[in-house]
Amino acid sequence: QVQLVESGGGLVQAGGSLRLSCAASGRTVSVYAMGWFRQAPGKEREFVAAVTWSGDITEYGDSVKGRFTISRDNAKNTVYLQMNFLKPEDTAVYYCAATNPYVVAVPVGYWGQGTQVTVSL
Repeated sequence: QVQLVESGGGLVQAGGSLRLSCAASGRTVSVYAMGWFRQAPGKEREFVAAVTWSGDITEYGDSVKGRFTISRDNAKNTVYLQMNFLKPEDTAVYYCAATNPYVVAVPVGYWGQGTQVTVSL
């Protein structure tokens, strides 16, 4: 079992920045890669970013490349998503997820509760 708890969402103006955190716990947490997904109202859940346990491989969705950075601190079992140059279209509920260690954009069924990010004009 893996437990995930997100924090750091909020309201920000377009062009601003936010950092999301995801605290992971559970005996098998180190087996997985970790990722962020988001879901806007009326839209399907979208892949945002993922990182391997070692941190040596990262992957990003096309819509966030060059603006978002994923990282992890294994000593704290925490994954971060630094979001810069935010746009109104980034508004969504952001979810942390455990992902496949070999195909890091594929979730394996462990999800956090989600944190709301709202970007205003």
